[in-house]
Amino acid sequence: MSKTAIIMAAGMGTRYGGLKQLEEIGPSGETIIDYSVFDAVEAGFDKIVFIIREDFSELFRKNIGSNFDGRVETVYVNQSLDKLPEGFSVPEGRLKPWGTGHAMLTAADAVNEPFIIINADDFYGRDSFRITSEYLDGIADGSLSAALGGFRLKNTLSPNGTVSRGICRAGGDGRLDDVVEVHGIFLDGDGNYKADGRSDLSADSLVSMNMWAFSPSVFDFADRYFRDFLNAGGKEMKSEFYIPLIVNRMINEENLRVDILDTDSKWYGVTYKEDRKRITGAVGAMTAAGLYPEKLWGPA
Repeated sequence: MSKTAIIMAAGMGTRYGGLKQLEEIGPSGETIIDYSVFDAVEAGFDKIVFIIREDFSELFRKNIGSNFDGRVETVYVNQSLDKLPEGFSVPEGRLKPWGTGHAMLTAADAVNEPFIIINADDFYGRDSFRITSEYLDGIADGSLSAALGGFRLKNTLSPNGTVSRGICRAGGDGRLDDVVEVHGIFLDGDGNYKADGRSDLSADSLVSMNMWAFSPSVFDFADRYFRDFLNAGGKEMKSEFYIPLIVNRMINEENLRVDILDTDSKWYGVTYKEDRKRITGAVGAMTAAGLYPEKLWGPA
């Protein structure tokens, strides 16, 4: 079965202070995206769709995209504020992107097969790509199917500041009930997980790191929900249309079973500048252990 990995790389890197997508973290100058593509191809994905911004399209293709020429089918789509359904327009003065749900929709014309969608600045670990690939292999043609690559909170924190995570509520049969975005999460000096307005978090709380697996029929529902979102709050300057909003609504309105694909993989990311040293060390250790080659991309 043909499978696609969509990589959302249009972020602004506001807290990080630059384009995280281009940050080198591997022993031969590899980026997190290099490792994501490497793991995806190893897991059986045969097409990569990059969602980027037009203003750094040329730089991205030259510095990152060129690594994959001749190795895997690669498609680029631009996410921009004015990519809206017919009849809608960008409110005057809005600069903030519309969110991950809108990013996913920008890739709709490029994806006709089962897919995963991930962030460009998150290192998910090869096991996560394996379990999502196996899930996609098992879905039926034409079905509406969805799954979450779920992580444990203890494996997803940054020691350099607070983070936001999608906290998941799970049913007893391995299905997702809902996802709620929680901000300001950190581990205090006494080993307690704290967050804005939450006192029920623990090391093993299930979280979403925006690693979703879908059948392509999800785009029809996402498009309808996005139109509803724009009608209701499209004139607000900072409102965002997130993938979990799509998922929660499909659970509630379409009675969709969303499977949780639990993984013990340790997440690494570059939310803050100081995170780079940590992930560089982790990737170096994985390379020394033989999980990755010293140089990911030799001659094609």
